[in-house]
Amino acid sequence: MFPTSRFLSFLSQHQLFNPDNKALLAVSGGRDSVLMVKLFNEAGLHFGIAHCNFGLRAAESEADEQFVEELAKNSGVPFYTVKFDTKAFAEEHRISIQMAARELRYEWLEAVRKQNNYECIALAHHASDVTETVLLNLTRGTGIAGLHGILPKRGNFIRPLLFLRRDEISEIISIENIPFREDSSNLSSKYARNKIRLEVIPKLKELNQQLDETFEKNSRRFGQLEEFLNRQVEGLRSQLFKSAEDGRLEIELLSLQQLAPLELLMFELFKPYNFSETVLNDLIASWHGQPGKVFESRTHLIVLDRGKLLVEEKNANKLKDLLWDKGISDLSYNKHAFKASISDISTIVIDKNSNKAFFDENLLQYPLKLRQWNEGDYFFPFGMKGRKKLSDFLRELKIPVTQKKRTLLLVNGNGDVLWVIGYRTDNRYKVSPDTKKVITFEKTREV
Repeated sequence: MFPTSRFLSFLSQHQLFNPDNKALLAVSGGRDSVLMVKLFNEAGLHFGIAHCNFGLRAAESEADEQFVEELAKNSGVPFYTVKFDTKAFAEEHRISIQMAARELRYEWLEAVRKQNNYECIALAHHASDVTETVLLNLTRGTGIAGLHGILPKRGNFIRPLLFLRRDEISEIISIENIPFREDSSNLSSKYARNKIRLEVIPKLKELNQQLDETFEKNSRRFGQLEEFLNRQVEGLRSQLFKSAEDGRLEIELLSLQQLAPLELLMFELFKPYNFSETVLNDLIASWHGQPGKVFESRTHLIVLDRGKLLVEEKNANKLKDLLWDKGISDLSYNKHAFKASISDISTIVIDKNSNKAFFDENLLQYPLKLRQWNEGDYFFPFGMKGRKKLSDFLRELKIPVTQKKRTLLLVNGNGDVLWVIGYRTDNRYKVSPDTKKVITFEKTREV
């Protein structure tokens, strides 16, 4: 019996799709995706068909595209297709062919969905795919998310065939005499997933004939466990992660050190910031050491400060340099207001206000520049002998890491540092007995 009622029941049970809306079906031409088209047709649902030609099997790929286009025509639904140079994309981004195809496919499908007002994208994964995915994740190492395998719904993607096993799909296709395309690459064991499907699972089924059903039940339990853990972690994150004024997150180190189980909770807490387990373990091993150490993910940084961790986006606080031309008296930079004024040496009163800097106006070369400090910067600190690296200067002042990263410089037109703003001016540009005009720079207020 054709499983239309089971299909509709699965859609309803998991709230995958509003039947009054339309879905975009990702169709390769294989038996799974062709059966999905048949089910949507039999259920009278609104849909369109999208096909990716990855150009990996020459004439076979072209024949697949023609087959799916004819399938869409016979179904009386819109057809969308695209050709990718998958090998070139994989080489450019230094990723595997499989990962390249996945990234290209998902990005394109989402673009088609948005442009054509589809509610969701339907993928033809089935229950046996769950078994393969969990086993594959286990061989590579995984967290709880990898143990539930493939979920019926994630974001805009739905998987309405998860109620069927591979053998059930093959039987339905055979009984109903539904034409499909066979992907020859599915028969090769050179891909990890194929090796698991063709060689590992048959051996496991010698131990348990109901392997797919067992994995489906276990995956459902792990999915519920992940949902419970996520709720607990969200509450913990909102309690521990505090937003600082500069947009970064601050976490008290002592609070993290008291967590148990430590490694699990650290991984889950920092998962949104893409930190690997290895990096977090290095952090745990280092957090009794000297402050200032930095830990990186592809998107964020963790700075080990005194008694706390600071989390920030990479380059989130990187400011563009700002030029200060001659004659400009007022300027705003990094939420601070600055002003400049010129006076005769006979009328100026030089004080020790750290927010003011005084220079021989004749020694400046315009335009000046306001910028953040960089590793390698140096200057000749006023009141000291010789040259000093700025990193050493700030370290000797015991400036906290949080404050050090926000240190700004006023730089002469020749590249020399004039003023480490708020701390020290450069000795080479000081007011001397030969000075006639004094230029005063002042950091006045927050803006």
